[in-house]
Amino acid sequence: MSTHDPSGPEPEGGGKPSFDKQPPPQGGGTPEGAPSDPYGTPPAGGPYDRPGAYGGTYGQSPYDRSSPYGQSPYDQPPPGPGPAGYGAPAAGPVPGMPPLGSWPNRILARLIDYLLVQIVAVLVVLPFASLSDRSGSAGAFWLACAFYLVYEGLMLGRDGQTLGKKAMKIRVAMLIDGNSPTQSAAWTRAAVYILPAVLCCAGLWWLIDGLFGVFDKPYRQCVHDKSAKTVVVSTA
Repeated sequence: MSTHDPSGPEPEGGGKPSFDKQPPPQGGGTPEGAPSDPYGTPPAGGPYDRPGAYGGTYGQSPYDRSSPYGQSPYDQPPPGPGPAGYGAPAAGPVPGMPPLGSWPNRILARLIDYLLVQIVAVLVVLPFASLSDRSGSAGAFWLACAFYLVYEGLMLGRDGQTLGKKAMKIRVAMLIDGNSPTQSAAWTRAAVYILPAVLCCAGLWWLIDGLFGVFDKPYRQCVHDKSAKTVVVSTA
């Protein structure tokens, strides 16, 4: 027969612990006196304000300006080096470059240079051969072509102007930046203008070369300009 009296005091260190002496659960818990929510506390602002899987919040477009992705890619202009995009070429020379030289000024500048060089060539040949002789006139032409090649290569490599171009207020410039031609570009331009004329029919080559520039867009480059990557601009 048991002698335990349930109404008596609990033995020290044993028996059933009191519920009002339990320590609070680890990591916080429901404040004293607040009802316990078995399903947890919902986030503030409603269920549609929770972060979405693709940026922004539920119900908000990921392409919104406030989203982590920033502005919609469809609002951006299409890429391209030109002002209109899609690789469109510029409408003229590089920014800051003067306007293109006019055709009348370019033609007159060529005539002035040709006459100056031809006069020098005639004066050199005249003491040795008669211009009425076929060999004398041919010699003057060949000498004039050689002089013209050296004359134009040296003058353009210095500041982009021959005497004729100075008189007509135009100059040769590099297409990429508008500076005076490099030595390589100056001599290439002069050689492409002169050498085919010496090897073949001078008048026919110069006609083809000039007409090419008439129909070239947008920089009016002749064949010798294309080969040297140069352009003729105004200095007025």
